[in-house]
Amino acid sequence: MGYVPTIGLEVHVQLNTKSKLFSTASCGFGGEPNSQTTAVCLGLPGALPVLNKEAVRKAVKAALALSGTINPKSRFDRKNYFYPDLPKGYQISQYFEPFCTGAKIEIDTPNGRKVIGISRIHLEEDAGKLLHSENPAIAESYVDFNRAGTPLIEIVSKPEMDSPDEAVAYLTKLKSIMEYIEVSDCDMEKGSLRVDANVSLRREGEVRLGTRVEIKNLNSFKALKAAIEYEIERQREILESGGSVVQETRLFNPTLGKTIGMRTKEEAHDYRYFPDPDLVPLILSEEEIESWRQELPELAEQKKERFIKEFSLPEYDAQVLTAQKAVADYFEAVVKAGAPAKKASNWVMVEMLALTQKGHLSVWDLFPPEYLAQLIQEIEKGNISGKIGKTVFELMVTEKKNPREIIQERNLAQISDTEYIGKIIDEVLLENPSAVADFKSGKERALKHLQGEIMKKSKGRVNPVLTNEILLKKLQG
Repeated sequence: MGYVPTIGLEVHVQLNTKSKLFSTASCGFGGEPNSQTTAVCLGLPGALPVLNKEAVRKAVKAALALSGTINPKSRFDRKNYFYPDLPKGYQISQYFEPFCTGAKIEIDTPNGRKVIGISRIHLEEDAGKLLHSENPAIAESYVDFNRAGTPLIEIVSKPEMDSPDEAVAYLTKLKSIMEYIEVSDCDMEKGSLRVDANVSLRREGEVRLGTRVEIKNLNSFKALKAAIEYEIERQREILESGGSVVQETRLFNPTLGKTIGMRTKEEAHDYRYFPDPDLVPLILSEEEIESWRQELPELAEQKKERFIKEFSLPEYDAQVLTAQKAVADYFEAVVKAGAPAKKASNWVMVEMLALTQKGHLSVWDLFPPEYLAQLIQEIEKGNISGKIGKTVFELMVTEKKNPREIIQERNLAQISDTEYIGKIIDEVLLENPSAVADFKSGKERALKHLQGEIMKKSKGRVNPVLTNEILLKKLQG
């Protein structure tokens, strides 16, 4: 009898507010260490927290986008633990009464759609950051409190995922939703989206879950999948050898490809939660909640269905284009500028996404959508060939010029002069007598060879349709 894994994720999403959750200090990324702090961030005596309403608005929008139930009353609690990057000695969070419960995310699996429940979403402040000396000869660490007090929402899933692939699908969908509603940039490299994975194994047929192990601070999809895969195998080996899994917190080392024990897992009572006496309960009116619900944009699922209906796109195209809001918006802008939808889809999905994935860019960083629409129009009109179009595309990326300007400057326009085309064809036929003989003996492959030679000799500039007509007449004549 085998073992069945059970996985739950705790995802921390940093809200993109200008100031922190309980102070006026900036939330900007990359400032000089300890340059974005106030007395509140540092927990100095007498400093009192004041809740950031914009953070509440964005948190509620996130919860609504996940079909959560917004609790009219919630409150903040103190989570007590002592660590160098937590200056107050406690973190302000929501434990007893979170602002949202009962949300969900639907994912696609090989067995169809699956709903993953979300038990709670709560607001909390972030801790600071420890910086360690990169020189092994200098054993020093520093504390940067710029991140202390940054607003987070923690989204806690139910333990309802059965594989690493499901966990990746869940996080992918969650990230997409947060980006669509623009409450976070979800940049995992900057720490705007961080994941803790809870993994346990139980025997097949058993209902009771096994001992849970938490893997902390996973900051990429690759790390998430690799860490869960390793942890499942580690626990399976322990159980199959007759041992017991210890409830603990572990870290994933991507270099070694394995999880490493960090500490025994704390329970809620270890944090000695109690209501924060400096903060009044958070009361949300129905009018506020409804007004924030009205701010929600069209989400990826809705946009995907609309792209299929409105633009007659295949489901695959619509799925790829709507996975990222920036890509979906760019595609629509290209179509609005006059490009046929399917042609625009092909260029965005194949050429543009390949470049953005290489350079970690947004499609909007390459060139304006109007430029891509113009390029597609030039190809559709027959002014340039598809092959030349790819050359023009590359020049658009490097030179940041519109395609018509590039075509004119480099004399790349397609040639439709029948006399010139005929001359090129005659030269190719004389140079390839065996291919001509093969064509006349019924070998279709010979025609493609001749067409390729003509394009090579003309540097891809001759009109392919017109060239093919003239070529066939000469061969048949």
